[in-house]
Amino acid sequence: MRQIPPFLQLVLVAIAAHIALAGARVTTTLYALSLQASSLSVGILIGMIAFFPMLLAVPLGKFTDRVGYARPMAVGCVLALIGCLLPAAIPGMIVLYPSVILIGIGFTAVHIGVQHAVGVLSNAENRAANFSWLSAGFSTSSFVGPVLAGLLIDFSNYRMAYAVFALSCASGLLLIAFGQIRQLDQGRAGPLRVKGSAIDLLRDPEMRRIYFIGILLAAAWDLFTFVIPLHGSRLGFSASTIGLILGTFAAATFTIRLGMPLIARHYSEWQMLTGALALAVVCYLLLPFMHQPFAIMTVSAALGVALGTTQPMVLALLHHTAPPGRGGEAIGIRATIGNASQAILPVAFGAAGAALGIVGVFWGIAVMLGAGIPVAWKKANRLRGSKND
Repeated sequence: MRQIPPFLQLVLVAIAAHIALAGARVTTTLYALSLQASSLSVGILIGMIAFFPMLLAVPLGKFTDRVGYARPMAVGCVLALIGCLLPAAIPGMIVLYPSVILIGIGFTAVHIGVQHAVGVLSNAENRAANFSWLSAGFSTSSFVGPVLAGLLIDFSNYRMAYAVFALSCASGLLLIAFGQIRQLDQGRAGPLRVKGSAIDLLRDPEMRRIYFIGILLAAAWDLFTFVIPLHGSRLGFSASTIGLILGTFAAATFTIRLGMPLIARHYSEWQMLTGALALAVVCYLLLPFMHQPFAIMTVSAALGVALGTTQPMVLALLHHTAPPGRGGEAIGIRATIGNASQAILPVAFGAAGAALGIVGVFWGIAVMLGAGIPVAWKKANRLRGSKND
């Protein structure tokens, strides 16, 4: 393991934890539906993945600022490992609730730790590129997790799928325990002791703008993984087909991220965010009218191109704008707001699906995303005008 470059070890830990989250999310959705759960019940269950992380993300961010990133990442892998083992060992609907809670908290701890580590170990020149590589890693896991879930469910069973995702968490824990991540963490300079509350960060207009746009785009990503299994199940698709649709989306995010260094030479972060919002709105307006797997895959790929450009830009803007010594806390606030939307929106859109049908769900997401276009467009134009001056 020591022959693997340290930055790559960080990315591999992130991939391992995210494979478990992305795969368990799809597995849990399809498993609950197989147990005759309603779309509202599934929405509540999936929303719980984000509810407790919503409460704990800021404390986790402050904890990461204080003790470094290795310990939170290790604890997160352990929690997600236990969360995946529970439904692998015990069948039934009841065990899914503690399972998704542990998986959600565990992944959040890993996510905050990895993002903070990349920010700390990068400088102004390579930070955006490093976050692009990290995001490409998440694209890989976004593809592997759902596709692996679908194949394991179709060719084995739900319990085997959870067991494989537990092994993924265990591999991340081994990298932390026996790799170079702990040594890098121990060798870094001591953290700055900066006083202030999370509210102080939210008072900054620039931080609020970044959070608002970032959370809209993250919600668009997370809701896609929620509504596609529902849409596919209603259309009679197999678990493998649903997994391939989600995998197509993830493959598109990975592909566009490989080309982002070239794209970034011609467009600013805010210009890319504006374009991503507009394209995502169009995709969500079209999706309810797609009834064949290939058509859904095509629109999903376009949505992946839109959303794949955004996370590196949002993270780079966030780390550039956050006060020194509060990078982990700033990430924690973003995770809190994002997890709040993940906890609330699946329930809301699950209820909308029961009342209005799938068209209302997809179009509701499009309206939500459309609210961010004026904000991002105004900021992009302001920056372009200042450069021209």
